[in-house]
Amino acid sequence: KAILVHWSVLVDVCVLGHIPLRLSGGEGRCSGRLEVYHNTVWGSVCDDQWDISDAQVVCRQLGCGAALRADGNSVFGAGEGVVWMNRVECRGNEIHLWDCPLSLNNHTDCSHKKYILYTSFCILSAGNVRLVGGNNSCAGRVEVYYNGEWGTVCHDYWGVANTAVVCRELGCDETSNTMRAAHFGPGSGKIWMDDVGCSGSESSIFDCSKREMGDHNCKHSEDVGVVCSGRLVGGSRCSGRLEVPHGNTWYTVCAAAFDQQDAEVVCRELDCGAPVQVLGAAAFGKGDAQMWTQEIQCRGDEYQFALCPTSPSQFCSHENDVSVVCAVRLVGGNSRCAGRVEVLHDGEWGTVCDVDWDLPDAEVVCRELGCGEALTAPKSAYFGEGSGRVWISDLQCTGSEFTLTNCGLFGWGVKAIHAEDAGVSGLAL
Repeated sequence: KAILVHWSVLVDVCVLGHIPLRLSGGEGRCSGRLEVYHNTVWGSVCDDQWDISDAQVVCRQLGCGAALRADGNSVFGAGEGVVWMNRVECRGNEIHLWDCPLSLNNHTDCSHKKYILYTSFCILSAGNVRLVGGNNSCAGRVEVYYNGEWGTVCHDYWGVANTAVVCRELGCDETSNTMRAAHFGPGSGKIWMDDVGCSGSESSIFDCSKREMGDHNCKHSEDVGVVCSGRLVGGSRCSGRLEVPHGNTWYTVCAAAFDQQDAEVVCRELDCGAPVQVLGAAAFGKGDAQMWTQEIQCRGDEYQFALCPTSPSQFCSHENDVSVVCAVRLVGGNSRCAGRVEVLHDGEWGTVCDVDWDLPDAEVVCRELGCGEALTAPKSAYFGEGSGRVWISDLQCTGSEFTLTNCGLFGWGVKAIHAEDAGVSGLAL
């Protein structure tokens, strides 16, 4: 199979074709010494530079949940024969091990005479999670592995916090969307989970509150599905170079024909409020992922970037990677259109003081966030006190402005207390 050079590292560090993996010497299929099949021979992996990020990728590829440890020192015994891989350098969010930079060769410098040569690690998980039926491993019907059998999860009481936990557990971006029941088709077999309630901070869906495993009042027509979002790289969670998942691979998006409407969908999907800037010329650095070969044509009202229409685009290089900077969000409410107003400035989220805060100001926020009509403009930290900076005070919006930054305001960074944080309650569309 062809070996492609990963240009950011030395020539002998490569991205591989589809090479089978297995774990040997452990208890069950999800623990043991890592072995890879190459040139019709099973071989071991040297533990030079091996860490938990590498183990996470192997666990994900084998459908074994989250990695708990990445052990060296031949914990599961020394392998026999050839040592195929060395210097594996995964970030941890890759879908397959061959997406990571690594060296594929007969590594005689990792001989059996050295005690710590073989990469041995335990990847036992509290439970296993996968997404089925989507166009990549970060989208699909939620399925969990329990008692030796894969089964589905009912959508009763399912919320965005649950979705965030699933996406984070799978190594996908945790900001995401919950799809309607059976969006990715009904499953079969067991329905393992019902009435799942996550706070959002759990490391696994198995740690969330729920009925007893297998106890439910659902049908497979109620199986829940999720889509884990794209990501912004090189800046913060709400600013950076745009990358999107497709077909188990992350792609960089070109700035050609990318406009404000596209950025509105990206910021909305990432729960980052409204876009402030769309930047080209690799403003947050050149990506090293493959280039997305489609031109994005969002209307601006889509709730998910993957739902935007596309058309074939001309060749685009990493010299013109697109970046997005998002700016406004609502925090602490019971919907995406209600909460404490927070704005992003100088790379830091901060609140808005309620001095002169009124309904025209709230109208502008609702317009930015695609929330329709503003119903109320609560004051006095109605949605709870924020933290950090209070960025804006004395806003003078007429209600017709497109963004808060178009309104008259009293500078950036004001002396105010969080007991005066402003809020918005809008009509979610």
